[in-house]
Amino acid sequence: MPSIISSLNPWLVAVALNTVLLGIVFLAPKKLLTTAGVFHAWFLGVLIWGTLGWQGYLVVMFYFLVGSAVTRIGMEQKEAAGIAEKRSGARGPENVWGSALTGAICAAGVLFVQGVGAQGITPLLLLGYVASFATKLSDTCASEVGKAYGKRTFLITTLQPVARGTEGAVSLEGTLAGVVGSIAIALVAWGVGIIDLTGAAFCAIAAFIGTNLESVIGATLQSEFDWMTNEVVNIFNTIIGAIAAVVLALIWRWFSLGGAGIS
Repeated sequence: MPSIISSLNPWLVAVALNTVLLGIVFLAPKKLLTTAGVFHAWFLGVLIWGTLGWQGYLVVMFYFLVGSAVTRIGMEQKEAAGIAEKRSGARGPENVWGSALTGAICAAGVLFVQGVGAQGITPLLLLGYVASFATKLSDTCASEVGKAYGKRTFLITTLQPVARGTEGAVSLEGTLAGVVGSIAIALVAWGVGIIDLTGAAFCAIAAFIGTNLESVIGATLQSEFDWMTNEVVNIFNTIIGAIAAVVLALIWRWFSLGGAGIS
């Protein structure tokens, strides 16, 4: 990143950059976001750049672009079957925060701990940040590829064959796509220096855990509660992924220290 940009106030850069980029998205003929979704994404983008800089912003942009592209795979086929995302995949506010609320909290947490002089917690918050988006991209890839190309889909809780698009359904094709998606975004985060390579592995493992537990929630609890929409389930999904990655990191650190403690 050019030093002239790095030397500017990050919040001013965040406002200017997101205004330009989301203005382009708003005017583009192919809608990736609804009108309300653009404003919510603008706020999210400002928060991420202002707290985590271009490195954190690149991670969320990677998620958004890849996730949007994957959602459109086999769109005509999925629409004909009635299992496509609503609005042909255009994200609204509920989608923005269902996917990014956990990551936004982690990013805001980085700003808070730096303000109170507790920078030692920052690596764990950054790990949780990346893991939340790795988990959501894994879920998106698994769901959308599974609905488009899954030859055999099974309910995760019983392994009984079910139709594509059934809540809690999994497929080999979707599962593999989810693994690839989580590894890809974890490597992006490693490449820009947010996490180390061990952290990238933790994110991929956590994403696998979170994605499969999300399927369990979809198969068991989602139909029982009206308030448990897909977006709410996505929040649980990303929280599970972020917590799983942090727990894995703490366990790894504990063993690395010979069980002497965590500092």
